[in-house]
Amino acid sequence: MTITKTYTIFSLLALALFSSCANGEKRNENKEVVNIENDDLRYPHELLESFEDRPFMFYNVENLFDTINDPETLDDAFLPDSEKQWTQKRYTDKLEKLAAVLTHPSKNNPLFVGFAEIENRFVVLDLMKTGRLAETKYRVVHHDAPDVRGIDVALAYDHDRFMVQYEEAIDLSIPEEPNYKTRDILYVKGLIKDSVDLHLFVNHWSSRRKGAKESEYKRINAAKTLLYKTDSIRNVNPNAKIIIMGDFNDYPNNKSIREVLGAGHSEKEDHFVNLTLPLHEQGLGTYNYRGDWGMLDQFIVSPSLVNPGKGLQIKGGKAHIVNDDKFMHFFDSGDKTPNKTYGGPRYLGGYSDHLAIYGYLTVIKN
Repeated sequence: MTITKTYTIFSLLALALFSSCANGEKRNENKEVVNIENDDLRYPHELLESFEDRPFMFYNVENLFDTINDPETLDDAFLPDSEKQWTQKRYTDKLEKLAAVLTHPSKNNPLFVGFAEIENRFVVLDLMKTGRLAETKYRVVHHDAPDVRGIDVALAYDHDRFMVQYEEAIDLSIPEEPNYKTRDILYVKGLIKDSVDLHLFVNHWSSRRKGAKESEYKRINAAKTLLYKTDSIRNVNPNAKIIIMGDFNDYPNNKSIREVLGAGHSEKEDHFVNLTLPLHEQGLGTYNYRGDWGMLDQFIVSPSLVNPGKGLQIKGGKAHIVNDDKFMHFFDSGDKTPNKTYGGPRYLGGYSDHLAIYGYLTVIKN
């Protein structure tokens, strides 16, 4: 079932007057009445702070489970008494390591982060309260998806710099396969400073577990569903600012991304611009499979975000990988791979089997 959440104009007006009284008064921490000027009674989006120099990120965090049994999902592998021995100590250690990754690109905490492979909203809240991340007022958008293992996608965002207006879990079921259950696509629409609408889509498409070709139709189904939703947005506003992020389990040149979604190099030739395609063509990647790097994790954006001189932009038109050696495991041969938490049931104590990606937003004034 698709879940939606909307705010009416009355809700926005109520938010605009939060913490205020009808007679232009508000209460301070000591519950004393303090007079305020009418100029201070502003809409919430006018109170948003600058987002520049704060990266936006995506990170597949490799099975971020808590240690509590959920009887409605298959989370038994991540419990203290399981073969993996997933204890509170190991959970806390992983949170600290993931926080180190998220704070690595910049001295400023992220504007927002899309996540894959999280068990629930509480593990994301725990993460965003870890280390330096605790200095920022993060909120989390999450919906329980039908995936049998209970792994979902989520979005954490800086509440001082991004105001959520709408959220939706986009169903990826296939009518011909009633038993097929996978992660939804998370859609979040919000405002950033100067009332700029931003449309965010967080994805974790079906894996290649039964073979890339054999499972391709599932990822093509996801691409078609995503395209239908983004087309509906752009039919209303052709210049809509859209950021699609996720672990697509396909590469930038695969059919689901390149042909169905229409994501490529040029905003003049393609429906979307794949910021991670140049990295892929350089042989770089976020995931290492048997020694080969692949760009499974990607940022795909609307052309309106890469046209110079037109307001809100992707800074430099580029995406980046958090690929510092401290987050890698090195083999005796000198080859390296993401330093992951587990290798099968064996605890390795690393970060994740994926690397995080990031970019920056900026405003170009005409």
